[in-house]
Parts: sequence; C-alpha cells; structure tokens
Amino acid sequence: MFTGIVQGIAHIRQLERKTGLITFLIEFPAGATDNLQIGASVAINGTCLTVTRVEGQTAYFDVMQETLRVTNLGSLNEGDAVNFERAARFGDEIGGHQLSGHVHALARLVRIERPENNTTLTFEVPPALCKYIFSKGYIGLNGASLTIGAVDGNQFQVHLIPETLRATTFSQLQEGDLVNLEVDAQTQTIVDTLERMNIRPGT
Repeated sequence: MFTGIVQGIAHIRQLERKTGLITFLIEFPAGATDNLQIGASVAINGTCLTVTRVEGQTAYFDVMQETLRVTNLGSLNEGDAVNFERAARFGDEIGGHQLSGHVHALARLVRIERPENNTTLTFEVPPALCKYIFSKGYIGLNGASLTIGAVDGNQFQVHLIPETLRATTFSQLQEGDLVNLEVDAQTQTIVDTLERMNIRPGT
C-alpha cells in the first residue's frame, strides 16, 4: 500500500531491455534506500515494483510485459526522472489517499495553465474510466495523490501548488505526455456496486 505522498525524485541510471522485460537501475536521493531490502515494494511513477537488488543509493527492478503495456515505464530512457514512494508501514500518516500501485490506464496531458503561484493541468482519460472521476474526488497520477478539479467529459483538471511541483516531476511535464493513472479504490467500489444494483449515481 502507498499513501500517494511522493517522497522524492529518482533517476533512471541504466536500462537493460530484453524481450518482454526491462531491468531498471534507479538511483535514489541520499538516505532513500536506507534499510531497503530485496523483495520490498517501491512505487515508481505510481507503479508498484519489487526490489531485486540494492547497491548503495541504487536499486534494481524488473518490469514485465503487462506492466510495460499499461504504464509509461516502457517509454523511459536513461537519465529520466521519476516519482518514487516506498511502501507505507503500519502507523505511518496517510497524508494523501490509499493507493495500490496498480495502474489502471494512461492519461494524456492536454493543457498546461500557469496562473500566478499555481499550475493547472488538464488530462484526458479513456472513456471507460470517466465514471470513476468526480470533482473533489481523489486521483493518483504518476504516484501522487491529487484532488480532482473541474471535470468535462473525458477530461479533468488538477491544481498544483509550488511544493507539489518542487517535490515531483510534474514541473517537467509537457503537453502530450502520458502519466500513469490509478482511480480511487473506494470510488470504484461504490460506482461498480451501484451499477450491479442498476442504480445510477445521482438518481
């Protein structure tokens, strides 16, 4: 389980591409790998990955074909920056919302607006996921727990404060980029339950 509070920015130092598999060597900031063990879970751009080896401030991860298909990890190159969060432990403060690290789809960044001291990003999502996206609800984007702003059809906005931009890779995004999206599990459960009961939200 993850909290959606990104702990920092890591960098891809090496990629080994094989058929249906990529092995990532990722370098973390000082102290971020303390007590990190083989088999531990780390969210990389919101995708739950398993540590296969630890060497100082770096760790290795194997990413299989299905994960590469669903997420943006397959498009990463050496030197790229990624958001990371180590798995939550019992007793940790849940500052965002609960995330599983299981990405549902890719969302495309279609517009960037920068009013003073703020940044507004507009994303486009696959139509099948629209039923889980509500204004003031939660969404996970590249591992960050964010509050949804306005929703219009299959597009929605998020508003980022300077601290979020500093602590994550969102400041590096450009229009057209794809980010990993995880819908809120509670919202998904409620919507799916109502559908099974033939009840439409708002009726």
